[in-house]
Amino acid sequence: MQTKVIKLLIISIIIFIIGVFFMGLNKSSIYDTKSLEGQKITNIKLEHFSKKILLTEEYLKKKNFTLINFWASWCAPCRLEHPFLLKLNSETKLNILGVNFKDKKNNAINFLNSYGNPYDELVRDDLGKKSVNFGVYGIPESILVNKDLIIIKKFIGPLSNEDYKIIQKIIK
Repeated sequence: MQTKVIKLLIISIIIFIIGVFFMGLNKSSIYDTKSLEGQKITNIKLEHFSKKILLTEEYLKKKNFTLINFWASWCAPCRLEHPFLLKLNSETKLNILGVNFKDKKNNAINFLNSYGNPYDELVRDDLGKKSVNFGVYGIPESILVNKDLIIIKKFIGPLSNEDYKIIQKIIK
């Protein structure tokens, strides 16, 4: 009787393990934050890069659109997108907010001095915890929001010429 219970218990455990394994196979492993488009962002409190102030939602309401760009000096793809950010900086209806991600302040300053500063304001996220609230899981990423704080478009990876044209078309 006792051996039958042990056999039944072992078979049950094996079936459970196989069941969990197959459930895991059916689950998508792709992490996609495109579903954030159309959502409103709230509770924004970002530490300014050099001043002792916090940037909040009020900053994002200053112009019709704000492009929030997550970047770092150590990020090679960030260098690829930088010329497009510099071109976007001339758009009058667009604020560009740079979020310096897990970077050393001196390295970030040297990067901006070398390549140019496209940002209207610069904030920092030394630990990467604030960026998670925006659905950021790697950099560079950019989020275009309107003055109502609705996410219009999310760009994963470095901005390209095509992305530049999309942003221009949206803000016109």
